[in-house]
Parts: sequence; C-alpha cells; structure tokens
Amino acid sequence: MKKYWFVLPLFVLFCWAAITQKETSSSDNQNVNINNDDIWNISTAVQTDNLHPPSVVHFELPKPRPNDQIIKHTGYTLSYNSTYNIANWVAYELTAAETKPVVQRNNQFIPDPLLNTGKASNEDYKGTGYDRGHLAPAADMCYSYQTMVESFYLTNITPQAPSFNRDIWEKLEEQVRQWAIDDKDIYVVTGTVLTVGLPTIGHDRITIPTYFYKVILDYRQPDPKGIGFIIPNQGSQESIKHFAVTIDSVEKVTGTDFFYQLPEDQQRIIESTIDLSKWNWTNVQFRNYGPK
Repeated sequence: MKKYWFVLPLFVLFCWAAITQKETSSSDNQNVNINNDDIWNISTAVQTDNLHPPSVVHFELPKPRPNDQIIKHTGYTLSYNSTYNIANWVAYELTAAETKPVVQRNNQFIPDPLLNTGKASNEDYKGTGYDRGHLAPAADMCYSYQTMVESFYLTNITPQAPSFNRDIWEKLEEQVRQWAIDDKDIYVVTGTVLTVGLPTIGHDRITIPTYFYKVILDYRQPDPKGIGFIIPNQGSQESIKHFAVTIDSVEKVTGTDFFYQLPEDQQRIIESTIDLSKWNWTNVQFRNYGPK
C-alpha cells in the first residue's frame, strides 16, 4: 500500500470526473457515454463541422485566474503557482513542422529568469527519487535553440515518479506529437492537479502532484475535436486510451477554463464530447531523445 498513498486524496474526485463523465466511441464508431454503473449508452449526436475559428491570438491559453503569474516564453506560456512552487499549466500551439528536430536536447535545467515569485532549484530534486519532469516536453521545443533552452526552465519542471515520466507520460507525449503531424496544427495544455496537503520535496518545498493532465484541441476543418487525459503520477501498464476523458472532465477536476475564447456553442460541443475513433492511435515512434 505504501506506494499508492499519494493516490488517495483525489481518488473520489478523479473517479467522479474522469469516469462518470467519460465519453468515448463504440466499435461501430458511435459516440457513447459510460455511466457509473458501466452501462454504455449512445450519446446525443453532435455535429462539429461548419465551426469557423474566431480571430483570436494565443488561442491555446486557458482563462487566467487571480494571483497566478502568467509567463510568456518563445515556445509556450505558463501559469505559475507560487503557493505550490510549480506551474498550474503550460500552453502552446504545436505544428507538424515544429516536431522536426533542429537542435539537440541540452539537459541544462536552470531557473526561469522571468519568474517574479516563488522559486525552485536543482538541489530540491537531489536524492528525492523524483525525475525533473517536463510539462512542455523538450521534444516539442526542439525547433530552435531558444525554445530548447526555455523548455529546461525550472518553472516548466515538476516532480514526476520515474515509472510515470519514462513510460506512460512519455507515451502520451509521443502520441500528441504524432497528432500534430497528422492534423498539421494542434493546441496543447499540460498541467498539474493541485490540492491542499500534497507532499513536497526540497528546501523550496516543491509540490509533488498526484495527477497530471493534458488537453488537446484540433480546430481544423472539417472536423474539429478535443480530448483530455488525467493520469496518476505513478507507473501504469494501461494504454493511454484508458486515461482519455472529456475536456469538461479536466475542467471539473482543475477548476481551469480551457479554450474559453471559443464561441460558447463551439466550446460546449467540443469540450463535452470525445470520440476516440477520430484520433489516430497508431504509428507512434519513440525518439530516444536523451536522458531525463
């Protein structure tokens, strides 16, 4: 039981939001809802065609909340939480062209020069058994020297269990890059589920998240779509599909309003439904992109 102690604080909340709210597709490609009694019901048909994108700059950014420090870097924007000394989320647009490596991973973890409040250092991670895990992956920022350097800012780093960071989380990161290639252009938000009482590491008391999440929006015509994931900070033998949830489910767990700049009717449709058959789950290649 010892290695599962940190799962308990959010177990009930996660089950409610990530399972009772979960929607997927049946073998005949119909949208279905999975109720808490495990009965699959065909959901109301939704049409996502004819959705025309509004003129919005930084479409990927969640709605900011009071007291969060928003830091804009070249390749991503983050919301830093000085209470927990880690980021709430990082957000960026990822294109197919940006997935092609131009520079090598540098592994130089350094403080964020734009951080005004809170702090973290490499010393906080030494001897803890936790990886310095990326929110915006280095492999998503490999298209320029500047974006690679910024991906190793400690504001983009969180304590991750090695069995999580080097396996199920890496698989999800690779899958997201494949979707950027498949769909040409996607919007990605990656973040932490933060609650009072979580354990910390180091002199600077860096919070260890119990769960991490990603939400992805493909807003291209003719079939815009969205998907979310909530994954415990521990190893798993499950497929990443097992952790797929609606974007609405992630909003309920985190209190964050994603893609709020969408027109309301479009946001309601895209964030409340999920159809796994619309996403390509094949041809994922691991890059062996260097040590963690």
